[in-house]
Parts: sequence; structure tokens; C-alpha cells
Amino acid sequence: MNIEEFTSGLAEKGISLSPRQLEQFELYYDMLVEWNEKINLTSITEKKEVYLKHFYDSITAAFYVDFNQVNTICDVGAGAGFPSLPIKICFPHLNVTIVDSLNKRITFLEKLSEALQLENTTYCHDRAETFGQRKDVRESYDIVTARAVARLSVLSELCLPLVKKNGLFVALKAASAEEELNAGKKAITTLGGELENIHSFKLPIEESDRNIMVIRKIKNTPKKYPRKPGTPNKSPIEG
Repeated sequence: MNIEEFTSGLAEKGISLSPRQLEQFELYYDMLVEWNEKINLTSITEKKEVYLKHFYDSITAAFYVDFNQVNTICDVGAGAGFPSLPIKICFPHLNVTIVDSLNKRITFLEKLSEALQLENTTYCHDRAETFGQRKDVRESYDIVTARAVARLSVLSELCLPLVKKNGLFVALKAASAEEELNAGKKAITTLGGELENIHSFKLPIEESDRNIMVIRKIKNTPKKYPRKPGTPNKSPIEG
């Protein structure tokens, strides 16, 4: 996906980018490739691939969820900033918090944020399990996002405790969404969520399957969740 295809693809979905925003994406790409030589951020480094599989792919969440109507986003396990930072570039008003367990990635994100002059961004070096138990952040975000972090039964326990009541947990998935959903139903319900929608589509050009799961938080998450670091992965809430 070249820059023209990227710009027109987003414009078709009602997201028009200014020259400044396009400049930010260009700088994001340059820094991603530069830092990737020092720390492992992504296996995808070819420009057209990054624009399609990282930038465009991240922004697809905004085709189905109205980010203009919210203020706060938390991105769990964002790695190199996906999906939240491409979304933040498109919707500059957002307050974005990223939680990642690897300090090197947090350092990259802080430097990136500085270079892109992104305001209202916070980076937390923490495990999602301990972050979700913090009183100052628990059940405080309008939207919590995660992209390719873990299977849904595990991911729900890492993300739903951070979503405020009536807020959304938005999971960006590749294929096998139906399978994951069946295994994750019990976790979603236990943690106070309810599936609102699954949006299935194909990523342009390469035609690979994508699914965006939108889960509404309908009641508070029981205090015992998330459990201790590592526990959600070892024994997910499945039934």
C-alpha cells in the first residue's frame, strides 16, 4: 500500500489526513525501521507493508467505532504502538495510555511520541494484570484496544477490567474469530462484558481476513480480576 492508496483508502472511510498527519506517519515509519535494528519491534519493515499491515490495519478499528465520540483510550500490549498511535494521529484529541511489559518498547514509544509531537499520551511499563488492579486507572477508559496480543479468553481478563461501564473493549483479530469467541464467551460475561458486534472484512490488496470484535462493558468487573501476572494465560476463564 503506497501513500496515495493509504490516503485514498482512509478518505473513502471518511478519514481525511492533513499534510501534517501524513508527515507524522512518514516519521513514524522512519523511526520504526531505525529502532527495529536495535530492538525487535516488528518483522514487517518494507514501507508498503508497514503502511498496509500496521498503519491501515490499526486504523480499521475507526471504520466501526466512532473515536470522535470518546476521549480516553488504553492500548494493552501495544508493542510498537499498534493500534493506538495510528488512531491517535488520525484523531489528535484522544488521550492515549499504552501499557507494555517491555521497557525497551516503552522507551521507543516515548521517543516516537516526542518526535511526532503527540500530546496527551502516557506510557506505562507494567504487566496488564497489575495495571488493571490500579485504583487510579481501573474502569476508567472509554475504549480499551488490543491487537494480536493473546486469545480472547485471556485478552478479556487483561482488558475488560480497565473499561469503564458502558465503554468498549475493541479487539483487532486476524482469522479464527468465531473459534476464539466461542472459547471466550464465559470470560467476557464473567468480566462484565457483552459482545456487541463482530465486523469481518478483508484487508485491501492482500485480501487477508480481519475481524474487529466490539464488546460493551455492561457491568462492573469483579474485584478479583485481573488475577496475578501469568495466571490468565495459564488458566483462562473458559467453559
